[in-house]
Amino acid sequence: MRIMAAILFSLMSISVFSAELLTVETKTIEIYRKAVPSTVNVSNIRLTKNFYYGDVEVPQGSGSGWVWDDKGHIITNFHVVQGGDSFVVTFYNDPKQYKAKLVATAPEKDIAVLKIEQGPAKLSPMNLGSSKDLQVGQYSFAIGSPFGLDYTLTTGVVSALGRKIDGIGGVKINDMIQTDAAINMGNSGGPLLDSSAQLIGMNTVIFSTSGSSAGLGFAVPVDTIKSIVPQLIQHGKIIRPALGIGIVPDSMKHRLIRSSKGLIISYIEENGPAGKAGLKGMTQDQYGRIYLGDIITEVDGVTVNSLDDIYQLLEQKKVGDFVTVKYKRDGKTLTTKVNLEAL
Repeated sequence: MRIMAAILFSLMSISVFSAELLTVETKTIEIYRKAVPSTVNVSNIRLTKNFYYGDVEVPQGSGSGWVWDDKGHIITNFHVVQGGDSFVVTFYNDPKQYKAKLVATAPEKDIAVLKIEQGPAKLSPMNLGSSKDLQVGQYSFAIGSPFGLDYTLTTGVVSALGRKIDGIGGVKINDMIQTDAAINMGNSGGPLLDSSAQLIGMNTVIFSTSGSSAGLGFAVPVDTIKSIVPQLIQHGKIIRPALGIGIVPDSMKHRLIRSSKGLIISYIEENGPAGKAGLKGMTQDQYGRIYLGDIITEVDGVTVNSLDDIYQLLEQKKVGDFVTVKYKRDGKTLTTKVNLEAL
């Protein structure tokens, strides 16, 4: 009898001990439970022509996303929705599939906004934090659907701040957050959280030769998202200052002037800022001969040699600002003032 009682007591002790969680475990569980209702899976569907059945919907990929507001706006990466004709959003512990339409994109920041056409009765917008005061070493938590495994949680730390990575269209994305929380294919567009379950970034890309996590994940900072998404929802685009010019691609520039320095203006927007300031683009005569446009060398004293150079410089300006443009024309160096207007 005593032996049996001892065994029962031992089993009870093991059960109680196994139920106890470390403080850090309890905190991690709390973070997941707070954020997962605001996290979604996004499926990208493309229409293809079939000889027998006509238009056929073909899934061409999936990623993650999160709820922006109670109106049904969903935020994800541009590369998650790129090339899609329709989109389906699913929620945690909800078997239904909700159709969504594309509202607007900012490809150069890898941000896209979807809107659910007819969603759940209640939505849980993600709790937005701040990325300006992040510190290397603080905990980070990623939720997403790597390799189709929905609502997976991975943990790590903020490994570095202010990273610059290649974006879409020849410009770089600045101020990216680097984390060693495991991020894989399917995590794209999902939330990166701090220890208060607040969004600090959107998981975007990994650096890996194998295509799987190597401890080098990057996220668009939430402060960037907060500045861009309201514009995408309201205007369908980002309102940013521009010169109103086109730039000759680098590959062609080398053939035209055999130099990597400066930016050749290919065209000027009619009644645009640069045109009003007297800048000129490339022209062609009746015999098909092409004449070079002005070559911009500096903007506000900063040397510009690539599209990324001038993009990053103008991103620091506001609509209505004046900038001093130095350029070459017919072997002469000239300057002019340009009043920046909305792109």
